[in-house]
Amino acid sequence: MTNALSRALETRDWLLADGATGTNLFNMGLQSGDAPEFWNENEPEKIRTLYRNAVEAGSDLFLTNSFGANASRLKLHDAGHRAYELSKIAAELGREVADAAGREVIVAGSVGPTGEIMGAAGSLGHADAVAMFEETAKGLMDGGADVLWVETISAPEEYKAAAEAFNNIGAPWCGTMSFDTAGRTMMGMTAPAMVEMVEGLPTPPIAFGANCGVGASDLMRTVLGFTATGTKRPLIAKGNAGIPKYVDGHIHYDGTPELMAEYACLARDSGVSIIGGCCGTLPEHLKAMREALETRPRGAGPSLEEISEKLGGFSSDSDGTGEPTKTRERRGRRRS
Repeated sequence: MTNALSRALETRDWLLADGATGTNLFNMGLQSGDAPEFWNENEPEKIRTLYRNAVEAGSDLFLTNSFGANASRLKLHDAGHRAYELSKIAAELGREVADAAGREVIVAGSVGPTGEIMGAAGSLGHADAVAMFEETAKGLMDGGADVLWVETISAPEEYKAAAEAFNNIGAPWCGTMSFDTAGRTMMGMTAPAMVEMVEGLPTPPIAFGANCGVGASDLMRTVLGFTATGTKRPLIAKGNAGIPKYVDGHIHYDGTPELMAEYACLARDSGVSIIGGCCGTLPEHLKAMREALETRPRGAGPSLEEISEKLGGFSSDSDGTGEPTKTRERRGRRRS
């Protein structure tokens, strides 16, 4: 193990990842429909601020502003030919911030989904997907990323294509999927099925897990689905800060810093190695998560009942495997 993330995982019980990219950029003035990746070139100081805010809040790792920096997504903005370039700039800005942090901070190159459908029902073939991911990956690694981080994936075919692309360039990587439909990804994958897929890859990720989805309680149920398989590979949990609500013309996530601190400790106690936030997670959430992880003693792995009690009920009765989840409804613990 020679990469920065593997070294950190060898010596640390947990690492704090960052929070939201989109939410924080919208708070800085990004407009709906704009490509955030253009800000790497046009508003570099705001991107540095995004990264710096995560570091100053206590993150050991942050993701680059490159979630949509692939040819498929960028072509919607007439910039499909700029995937490598914009990815490279995103990582270069991240490298600047990490190197100035005064402690070791890992730059994870964010690689989001292509936005196209793969498999029998889709129009994107495997070879084209691999090429697309490889272009983004090369830009991120050439820009100074320590590790690649594919995220918010729904289809196993797309996850496998990303894994092949990263292997083609010899880059270390992690990968998360988004479980948001009754304990499954949009394309039907369950937590145990993801474990089986990951372990069957020719070059498995350093760590894997879940991000985004519905809310912190549902994400924690997915985590328990991972651990129930007995997997020994490091796990990632990057849950949303509560549930989205439409308030005064924009989306607001109702999770408080206190709720996210509870979530962080529950994730740690469940055996998660890399803990962060996704949509709605601001620096104040990260600070509370860091403080809780550092000051609260490690506890036993939580039950579904404890997760429901501390984070709110689940959005569905099943975790996707056919077994009902007997906990109270979500409405009991929504926060604003």
